[in-house]
Amino acid sequence: MTGILSRRTVLGSLAAVSAASLLAACSDSNSGSAQAQTTTGSTSNVPSPSGKVDMTKVLAEGSLPDKVIGNDDAPITIVEYASMTCGHCANFHRNTLPEIKKNYIDSGKARLILREFPFDPRAEAGFMLARCADDKYFAMIDVLFQQQQNWAGVENARDALLQIARLGGFSQESFEACLTDQNLLDQVRQVRDRGAKEFNVDSTPTFFINGNVYKGALRVEEMSAILDSML
Repeated sequence: MTGILSRRTVLGSLAAVSAASLLAACSDSNSGSAQAQTTTGSTSNVPSPSGKVDMTKVLAEGSLPDKVIGNDDAPITIVEYASMTCGHCANFHRNTLPEIKKNYIDSGKARLILREFPFDPRAEAGFMLARCADDKYFAMIDVLFQQQQNWAGVENARDALLQIARLGGFSQESFEACLTDQNLLDQVRQVRDRGAKEFNVDSTPTFFINGNVYKGALRVEEMSAILDSML
């Protein structure tokens, strides 16, 4: 996990990072499936949680307001801790979340809360840009995950992120203002530190689903089985 970095580091020192090191930082050694063990039901295999958590504490307000997709009164709440440079997180957002959103979130069965858990300055920068995008937070998150290979591991991440940010309505001035906002950087790190200290998040993606803990990029069939078992 990254230590304390200056605001100049986030904007001016987005140095090249190897793809292998980013992947190693984002998750444990499983191959992308969240849990190897399953509980066999009458119609499906439901992945076994790796632990339990007090969902009331998880949902308590943190240093930044939660960003939520779905209805507040949905019977299932999914809290995801992610890193923008995590390949497993990108895989989940590209390949699993669209189907989950269509089948469960849009229908009012579930809601998703995304929380920042950056492992490196590039991930911090990605989350800061999403926060600065205000009501386009999830749109920026989606673009950054879709385009992850074009900015997360390239030599000049600053220019790559600026190009993406311009598509979201940023100017060079607003881009630089966002990435030199020390208060925002501190708040993003506080979200990460709270996840680690209070809820034992140590890899991404980590999901808390109605009190159950799942680690790794859940596939559509795995998350669907979990959600169906809770309805």
